[in-house]
Amino acid sequence: MDDVDYGLFGPGSVTWRVMGEPVLFVGGIRALLLQALHPRSMWGTAQNSELMDPRAAWARLGRTVEFVRVRTYGTHEEVERVGRRVRRLHSRLTGLDMRTGEVFPVDDPENLLWVHMGEVDSYLDVARRAGVPLSRRDADRFVDEQRRAAAVVGLDPADVPASVAEMKDYYAAMRPHIFACKEARQGLVRMFNPAVPRQLMPLKLAAPALATLVVATLPRWARRMYGLPGLPTSDLAATLTLKGLYRTTHVVPAQWRYSPDAQRARRLTREYESAQDGWAIAS
Repeated sequence: MDDVDYGLFGPGSVTWRVMGEPVLFVGGIRALLLQALHPRSMWGTAQNSELMDPRAAWARLGRTVEFVRVRTYGTHEEVERVGRRVRRLHSRLTGLDMRTGEVFPVDDPENLLWVHMGEVDSYLDVARRAGVPLSRRDADRFVDEQRRAAAVVGLDPADVPASVAEMKDYYAAMRPHIFACKEARQGLVRMFNPAVPRQLMPLKLAAPALATLVVATLPRWARRMYGLPGLPTSDLAATLTLKGLYRTTHVVPAQWRYSPDAQRARRLTREYESAQDGWAIAS
């Protein structure tokens, strides 16, 4: 197994143990809403992509999902290839600060870090609340492992929070500088009534319930920035719903529940853990 290129993470990583769970699709959508609260991040995205064009939004979402898949399960060569493409694209783009009129680079480290932390916090929060088995040490390891993912988009891992405590401190420091701009609020509204391709029309029927759940998983301060109630009862309801979703997905046989990449990761992780147990017994 040592000669195989497992990419950034591999067997034994918390990332491989967490990221394959179907319930984490809620975390992916939550990340988009959290990321939108940084005005420059939101403006830079809205001014340079098809995000605001309903006809092209699904294609862009598909590319994002593929990027996350490769980053999580791909070889080092595959990860570097998609990372190089993303870094090259971002390096060409600028945004306009709607408050000051200042032009800023989309790949400004502050923007990149905000987007990265939105992913990390969202995936981890949803996983823990859903009941994915994770100790406090596992949670810290997940945050630390994700610094490798941060390097893919051009960040220095040394400048990225490496634990849950550091991540909380980061958000506490950022909160005075963020808010829900007009474009962010428009994105929130579209979640409840998205424009979808004809073949995905059933998703439109499920959108209001899914959007309600995703919004409820946001931190209370984030919901308040969107002008929504930040009530503890919403937190409890979201947690119970996530737990129900997680348990429901585990009724489905593993060969249908997990993607091919996740199935391979689970198999390799079991082999790795068996080997570790064998070494422990032998020693």
